[in-house]
Amino acid sequence: MMVPWQSIPDETLTGLIEHFVLREGTDYGEQEVSFAQKVEDVRQQLQSGEAVIVYSELHETVDIRRKAALGS
Repeated sequence: MMVPWQSIPDETLTGLIEHFVLREGTDYGEQEVSFAQKVEDVRQQLQSGEAVIVYSELHETVDIRRKAALGS
């Protein structure tokens, strides 16, 4: 089930994004990107609709996914 990012309190959303960035270990190539910039990049992807927040009732987990990867 997709959860609208707007329905999540800002502090909770920030924590979710930070956890995602730390877990993913995103590789930005040769350039160094700060943690704060990575968090902001994910926030912008959520705001633009490129990424979505997905809740799994079965596993009781929350994740951030690229919308294109979900086939939507």
